[in-house]
Amino acid sequence: MSGRTEGGAVERRPWRLAFLASALAAVLPTSAFAHASDRGHVLLLPTGYYIAGGAFAVAVSFLVLALLPPAALDRFWRRRLPLFAFGDGPRTIVSLLSFAGFALLVAAGLFGSRDPLSNPLPLVIWTLLWAGFTLLQGVFGDLWPWLNPWYGPWRVVSWLAGKSEGETQSSRLPRQLGLWPAFVLFFAFAWFELIDPAPDDPSRLALAAGVYWLFSFVAMLAFGYEDWSKRGEFLTIFFSMVARFAPFQREEGRLGLGWPGAKLLVVEPLPPSGMAFLLLALSSVSFDGVSKTFFWLGLFDINPLEFPGRTALIGIGSFGLVLTFVLLTAVFALAVFLGQGLAGKGHSFGGAAGLLIWSIVPIALAYHIAHYLTALLVDGQYALVAVSDPFARGWNLFGTADRMVEAGVVAGAQSAWWLWNLQAGVIIAGHVLAVLIAHGLAWRLHPQPSRAALSQLPLTLLMIAYTVFGLWLLATPTAG
Repeated sequence: MSGRTEGGAVERRPWRLAFLASALAAVLPTSAFAHASDRGHVLLLPTGYYIAGGAFAVAVSFLVLALLPPAALDRFWRRRLPLFAFGDGPRTIVSLLSFAGFALLVAAGLFGSRDPLSNPLPLVIWTLLWAGFTLLQGVFGDLWPWLNPWYGPWRVVSWLAGKSEGETQSSRLPRQLGLWPAFVLFFAFAWFELIDPAPDDPSRLALAAGVYWLFSFVAMLAFGYEDWSKRGEFLTIFFSMVARFAPFQREEGRLGLGWPGAKLLVVEPLPPSGMAFLLLALSSVSFDGVSKTFFWLGLFDINPLEFPGRTALIGIGSFGLVLTFVLLTAVFALAVFLGQGLAGKGHSFGGAAGLLIWSIVPIALAYHIAHYLTALLVDGQYALVAVSDPFARGWNLFGTADRMVEAGVVAGAQSAWWLWNLQAGVIIAGHVLAVLIAHGLAWRLHPQPSRAALSQLPLTLLMIAYTVFGLWLLATPTAG
């Protein structure tokens, strides 16, 4: 399939049309194009073995940790390889370039092709930013402070206004709000991505992205850049949480290489608003997978083979998004409460939950990667094509406009096998690492190893159940 578009229509070779229509119906543009959970094939694999294996891996990791001395694991996590030092000098320039690129993308959304696979705005936001950049954050650390499109313009405006460094960094956002502004904005983002009838429509997305940038920029001017970035701007908060898992970490201007998740063991407990934010990150991607399963649609007497489209499911989707968040929050709270009861008193429920919630980060990252993997592999190629011709004018700015999009990378028996096993492996690995990190955090609460192990029994059972749930999502039939 050629990436070149004419008037918003993607050229297709006839001999591939039938194949793509049947094998990739959920990867090509539908009413829910932006979501990688819309798989183009149903995997009839021996899923019972995979589910049992995933649950067994998490359970064994708990038994091993219960027997290993805390000092040995502490030495393991602290190992770090120093690399090189670098400063923040170019940060403003990089951010200004990022803002210029963002402005160009918004213009392309308003004036470019109407085809979501030809317009770079939905491809960059949903595929390269939300799916791909999250993966980069989880591997290479916090790159977002350099690339976000607010820092550079904010520095320029502050300089023009003659504000000193102290004035620009002063906090004016009430502390009582916590991270609730970010939670509300993150929920609105999740609703737009998962429930809105056309989140990939270029002009609709351009309006939403432009309004959000302007709103956040005004908030940064009003409340201070640092304060709003850490408590109100949900992308910055989400990316910074994910970056704590990365093996590459920067400390005092020097980059170092450590074990994945090591930085999560030295974090401070999150307030209730921060816990809600992290649980929303996991529950939203989980609901995106659940919402198109035959099981979920059958609960509302919807024939999955005659999918009615997103517009008909706005009410059901909104209810499901809230329900998934509430259920996950309740189950997590119950697991922490029971665990602290088994270990004995000594820490408040809020303090224990605020610390142990950080063990959710590897799980949320693993689900994010597994969930969006197919979109990243296919739609990422469309993005390379679209950025060379952002306004569908026949341009070839980066030499990729005529690139052949190989959608078959996720089709066929062999591709299905390695794709599913990669997704399953990511989910299992994420849960095993979550158990490791949860035990490290538990030892901060209960220095006695036996009490720390007892406190983690309910949370480990929850992680085993979530492993089974995640692997079931990968194999169950879906519609839409």
